[in-house]
This record gives sequence, structure tokens and C-alpha cells, in this order.
Amino acid sequence: MMTDSATGIPGTTDARALSADFATRVEDLLDTFLEEQREILAGISPAAVELVSAIKDLTRGGKRLRPMFAFWGFLGAGGSPDSHQIVRAGAALELFQAAALIHDDLIDRSDTRRGQPAIHRRFEALHRTEGWHRDAARFGEAASVLAGDLCLSLSEQLFSTIIPAVPGARTIFDTMRTQVMAGQYLDVLEESAGPSYGPAEAVARARTIVRYKSAKYSAENPILLGGALAGADRGLLEAYSRFALPMGEAFQLRDDVLGVFGDPGITGKPAGDDLREGKRTEIIAHALTLASPSEQEFIQQRLGAEDLAEAEVDSMRTLLESCGALKATEDSISALTAQGLSALELLPVLPHLREALRVLGLAAIERKS
Repeated sequence: MMTDSATGIPGTTDARALSADFATRVEDLLDTFLEEQREILAGISPAAVELVSAIKDLTRGGKRLRPMFAFWGFLGAGGSPDSHQIVRAGAALELFQAAALIHDDLIDRSDTRRGQPAIHRRFEALHRTEGWHRDAARFGEAASVLAGDLCLSLSEQLFSTIIPAVPGARTIFDTMRTQVMAGQYLDVLEESAGPSYGPAEAVARARTIVRYKSAKYSAENPILLGGALAGADRGLLEAYSRFALPMGEAFQLRDDVLGVFGDPGITGKPAGDDLREGKRTEIIAHALTLASPSEQEFIQQRLGAEDLAEAEVDSMRTLLESCGALKATEDSISALTAQGLSALELLPVLPHLREALRVLGLAAIERKS
């Protein structure tokens, strides 16, 4: 294995293998940990095991983006790639992500996640299959709240095993959770109150939601967490933020574009799903300033309507492109990416670690799903 002579950290030629090995270790820990939880729930009642089964199926998918940011932040601060601490942190981040997805899908009334039924739809289908009493949809909603809450609890349980010796990491982890809940609330608020606010500050509000609901916990806080676990000083953590926050924002803006223009065969969600859900993302905010008055009225009245027709979804997609909202969002993605990459060039880590972070960030932003 090629290593840096001063640190013993594997060199750039091993970065891909190192990432794959770390992802496997996170996967193995999740499997073991969730199997332990399955046994605990089975001891309470065999019927309760379905909660863990749903979580386990959900955590098997995904890009492991957050654990990877934590991993490379950990190595950049001098941590060992063989550390068990960073694997536990990565698994805890995945469980927190799963909780966020479960609750987000319920709030948005999404039908699918990663090409499979969303958790509330999974439990709704179970109710219908078994022919149980009362309302199947209500059962699915209640069960998904509990599954998401269990994910939060398990994330904390796993993370707490690495905290006693690293108090700074605890602060980052706690702050991350508070930020996501605030960002999620602002997202819900925007869907309900946004039309009455008017378009003047819509882009700024959308960017605030992007930052706190997603960007900070997708990139910035994971890399800070990894750095803190390895004992990073304040200067390195601040440099990590200057790189990771704009990359995280670009990541979420890409997600917003895919939510409107993504290929269902790749994203695992119907085309234009965000329009059906009424998501007031930055691309919508741009349209409310760039489109004609009649087009703006169409968006305000029909975005997220329960009876939104497929033809209206197609019309709205065409409108977002023709008025320049799509281009404005792509320009934002490009600007944020450039900002993050410029900060990366100044990051005080070994060159091959800098390259690994560049590859990770660009893969997240340039993805198709």
C-alpha cells in the first residue's frame, strides 16, 4: 500500500479502496447493530420487529455521503483509517439520515424512496395486506413516525458510545440535529405561508431552507464531526466549513433540480415529484421573479395542488425552463461549487486527501439520482 511517509495515511492511489472499505465497515456495523435491535424488539413482541426491518431496508440504500465526508475529515485531521470511532460516527449519521428521510417522506406525502415504497406507504400496505381494522393510511403515518423516532433514538445510542472522550464532537452532533429540525420546519412553513409572503425574498428563504435542512448535515457537519473526532484545531474546522458548506448547498440544489427534471428510472421517484408535493425550492423561487405575471399566478395556484394533472406538471416543468429558473439554479450550483473548490485548494491537508474530498464533493453535485 502506498502511504505518505510522514503520516502513514494511504496515498491517493488507494483512496477508492479506502472509501470502499470504510463503506463496508459502516454497512457491517449497521447490520450488526440493527440485528441486535431486532432481537430486543422480538423479545417485546414479534410484531414490533417490522419497525427494525423497515429501517434496515432503508439504510441498505444510499450513497453514504455523510459518513464519507466524516471519514475524509477524520483522516485530514490525522485520524487513522482503522479507527472504530469514525465507523460508529458514520453509522450514527446514516441512522440520523434515515430518520430524516422517513419523516420528510411522511411530511411531503411521498410515495417512494430509492425506488421502493416510502416507509409510511410500506406500513399502509402491510395494514391492507393483513386486512386490519380502521384506516390503513393513518396506520402507515403513525408507524412511520415511530420508525423515524426509533431511528433518532438508535442514532443517539450508537453515537453516545464514542462521545465521552470527545466532547467537541457532541456539540457538533447536537447542533446538527437542531439545525435539521429547524430547517424542516421552515420548509413546511414555506409551503403553507410562502404564497402570502410574496416573491421578493423567496430565493433568500429557499436558500436558508437548503442550508439548514440539508447542506449543513449533508456535508458541513459530517466533515466537522470527523475532524473533531480526530482532534482538529479550530483553524482546520473553519477551513472545512468554508469548503463543505457551499458544496452541501450545491448538493441540495442539484437534488431540487432532480426533483423536477430527474429521470424516474434513475431517481426512483416520479418525474416532477417536487411539483406535486408543492416544494418551494430555489428553482420555484427564481420562477416567481423571472416568469411573467400570469405564469407566476399559475405556479402560486397550482403548485402542490391535490388535483394537479400530469399535463400541468409538464407545463410547469416547461415554464421553469423557458423563464430561466432552471438556468438560474444551475448557475447557483456552479457558483457554489466553484466557491467550495476554491476553499478546498487552501485546505491544510495532504494533497491526496484534498483530492479525495474533491472527488467526493463533485460526485455528490454531478449525480443523476
